[in-house]
Amino acid sequence: MNLLRVIFFSCVMLSSLHAVTPTDSFVYFGTYTAGASKGIYCSRLDVATGQLSPAELVAPAQDPAFLALHPNGRFLYALDESADVKRTPGQGLKAYALNPTSGTLTLLNEISTGSSGACHLAIDATGQSLLLANYGGGSVSAMTLLPDGRLGALASLIQHQGKSVNPDRQEGPHPHGVYPSPNNRFVFVPDLGLDAVFCYLLDAPSAKLTQNTMIAGTSLKAGSGPRHLVFHPKQPFTYVINELFCTVDAFHYDAAGSLNHLQTISTLPPGESVPKGTSTAEIQVHPNGHFLYGSNRGANTLVAYRIDEKSGQLTYLESVPTLGQTPRHFALDPSGTWLLSENQDSNTVTVFRVDPQTGRLITTGQRLTVPSPVCAVFVPTS
Repeated sequence: MNLLRVIFFSCVMLSSLHAVTPTDSFVYFGTYTAGASKGIYCSRLDVATGQLSPAELVAPAQDPAFLALHPNGRFLYALDESADVKRTPGQGLKAYALNPTSGTLTLLNEISTGSSGACHLAIDATGQSLLLANYGGGSVSAMTLLPDGRLGALASLIQHQGKSVNPDRQEGPHPHGVYPSPNNRFVFVPDLGLDAVFCYLLDAPSAKLTQNTMIAGTSLKAGSGPRHLVFHPKQPFTYVINELFCTVDAFHYDAAGSLNHLQTISTLPPGESVPKGTSTAEIQVHPNGHFLYGSNRGANTLVAYRIDEKSGQLTYLESVPTLGQTPRHFALDPSGTWLLSENQDSNTVTVFRVDPQTGRLITTGQRLTVPSPVCAVFVPTS
């Protein structure tokens, strides 16, 4: 009887090495393809242990630098950051069907972004419209999404105008992110080239963007270079990370879409000046709403803050090395247990455990090889 039990449990353990457990999550990595990368890669994260399986190519593509998941979890979208609408008409944005069991991707269709140099995309909460920030073209565009996941028609194209004080980086408009508000009424767009955050009204079914006449946009300190933005999951606060000054601006936002400034804080340790060659990249709030994180390229660090949930203001906690070069992006898994740093120039993804009580990042020692990783998206397995 004991021998039969040993054989039974041995078989179960062996089969579990090849099975996807309920704690698994697919992680899709967007990349730059100038080097060894061939497109979009996928790994499996064991949420219980933080272990990542070897990354495998699941969709050959050119420079799929940023990815976005449909709210229903069945479709994945990728932009080609190198695509130019005049040079490659009809190309630049791809839609994929996602197999929730195997993780494989099947190309559905591809269309033009409506501009050039797309760098960021997002899906509205209803899954009816896709939004794009076109860094190179200085514009924001939106297209409809069809019920079968395919990309529909280009519905909006708004051109930004102007410049700011940095002649190398702010010679014209450079929208760097596009973010639907939690109530899905507005779309906030940080423009690195104009030192401003714009707010547009969104009609999700038609993917129509219109100027929010209630406000004219929010100006930030000249030369700061707003890059990415994140909303607090529970309170009416939003945070903007500034690429050129290595700072974070905290805001309160109201029902009209206005941003009211609360605080500016450095992404570097207190009292430390910005080293030459250092710039920020990603910003995210922990799912519990207690902590905020940002990444510093050049310094190759992740910064952690505590959020005061009454005032929205930030208190510096720590800076930790990413154990890789150029953390262009990082991502928190939906449980908030793990943070993955995508280190573009060292071809690695490093795994940190998040202390849910203190918000501090604990190095696990795990490094996954992914060529030129610049984005990560989590998809729970079925």
